[in-house]
Amino acid sequence: MLEIFKKRKAEPVQPAVQPGHPDCPIIELKNLRKVYQVPGGEVVALNGINLSIEKGQIYGIIGMSGAGKSTLIRCINKLDAPTEGQVLINGKNLLAMDKKELLKTRRRVAMIFQQFNLLMQKNVARNVRYPLEIAGVDEEQADKRVMELLKIVGLEEKAKAYPAQLSGGQKQRVAIARALASDPEVLLCDEATSALDPMTTQSILALLQKINQEMGITVVLITHEMAVIRQICEKVAILDGGNLVEEGSVDDVFMHTKSAAGRRLFGILPEQEETPVQSALRIVFDANAASQPMISKLIKDMDVDVNILSADIHQLNGKTYGQMMIGRPDDPVEVKRIMDYLRNAGLTVEEVHAS
Repeated sequence: MLEIFKKRKAEPVQPAVQPGHPDCPIIELKNLRKVYQVPGGEVVALNGINLSIEKGQIYGIIGMSGAGKSTLIRCINKLDAPTEGQVLINGKNLLAMDKKELLKTRRRVAMIFQQFNLLMQKNVARNVRYPLEIAGVDEEQADKRVMELLKIVGLEEKAKAYPAQLSGGQKQRVAIARALASDPEVLLCDEATSALDPMTTQSILALLQKINQEMGITVVLITHEMAVIRQICEKVAILDGGNLVEEGSVDDVFMHTKSAAGRRLFGILPEQEETPVQSALRIVFDANAASQPMISKLIKDMDVDVNILSADIHQLNGKTYGQMMIGRPDDPVEVKRIMDYLRNAGLTVEEVHAS
């Protein structure tokens, strides 16, 4: 026993990742809480959130209205001060910074908003140039940088136009160019596409993906739209009632959705909780399986009747996945036979019970 104890004692202790180390998360939230005092009590907007965002990721944070998404993103750059917990940016606690250091950090963590927040009395070039003016950048250098940024977002010809003359998508491109002016490491996007039509949303998401890939900027997307998460995000966190209920790669969370909020967002359960849900089997498949007549084979090989309730195919970060909901038999033995058959065929199968 003493020998075992000595061996254990001799094992090296792994040191914590130090600030500035390549393996240090660019953003880390530790036990983050935000409580608002209201007449007659309090509202817990965030309840002990723990998550890490790695450098270079496109990270999505999703939830229905009131889930705490916007509060979370505003806590990340201390536009809203958390009640408890830590916000670490490159390993340094944002909440312990003095005013000077906080201002410096905020320049590295830029933000774009749903309503663009442009200065209506200034033209496009002056809007983009505004952060450079505040930073005291030389006029000639600032003008050059503004045109570089407008080229990145595809608006060189709109430099002298005013916000009132622009479409919603163009306004958001100006806001993105302005956010990039401070040469940030992180771009926080608070419902940045929810005021846009579907085609414009696609173009803005493509631009954010380009910025991430070509400039190495970490992108954090707050949204209530699963289509946004599916298109460009690598990882996703699902909030529900101020709680982090699910987190992981978009692929894994889609394939193995655990939370009720996640099931609603992925269309496995109806969005409204009071809507009746029929007990079903959910089958998840990739592009290869989609080309196989698995349901036909199931009916033939197992001699069962299958009632298809719904089916759809999604693109998840460039990969094709699909899901199908089929009626669940009443006999539990029959359920097991069907699930075993489909799993042996390489498909992911789970039961979805009526609420």
